[in-house]
Amino acid sequence: MFTGIVEELGEITAVENLPDASRFRLRGPVVTDGAKHGDSIAVNGVCLTVVEHEGDEFTADVMAETLNRSSLGALAVGSRVNLERPTSVGARLGGHIVQGHVDGTGEIVERKPSDNWEIVKISLPDGLARYVVEKGSITVDGVSLTVVDAGPDYFTISLIPTTLALTTLGIKQPGDPVNLEVDVIAKYVERLLGDRAHQQGAAQ
Repeated sequence: MFTGIVEELGEITAVENLPDASRFRLRGPVVTDGAKHGDSIAVNGVCLTVVEHEGDEFTADVMAETLNRSSLGALAVGSRVNLERPTSVGARLGGHIVQGHVDGTGEIVERKPSDNWEIVKISLPDGLARYVVEKGSITVDGVSLTVVDAGPDYFTISLIPTTLALTTLGIKQPGDPVNLEVDVIAKYVERLLGDRAHQQGAAQ
């Protein structure tokens, strides 16, 4: 479980293409401190498992399903990535509950800079708009953010200088893909209400 508070900007140092997967080697001095085989690390919002760890680098295998459903398939040597270790029990929940399970990918549509923040518009894939509400939480490339405006096929976020400087959202441009994870609470509520409506219909 993560909170969407990125710990550092890491870098892809090697990519090995396998028959039905890819193996990434990533550099991240902060997240590799104390890391061991089997640990979880979120990479651009995708929960990956540490296979090997040496120095300030670690490797992780990414199966075809994850490559197809996220933007990780577009990463190459030199790509910068957001890295976060799982939260520990009793720690402050600085963002919101993030599972590291990407629901889909969006695309940066436009950026509107101002003196103290930047408004970024991101497209929404089919089926996700119903989970995105104004002032609600959403995870973009592993970053916990608050929705400013929610449209039928897009949403906007406001990025402060710290987020722009310390995450990939400061360097991504219109046309670039981003991983999206909606608030899991919304999905549970939808499922529970759907089951309740089904039960009520069956009882009539």
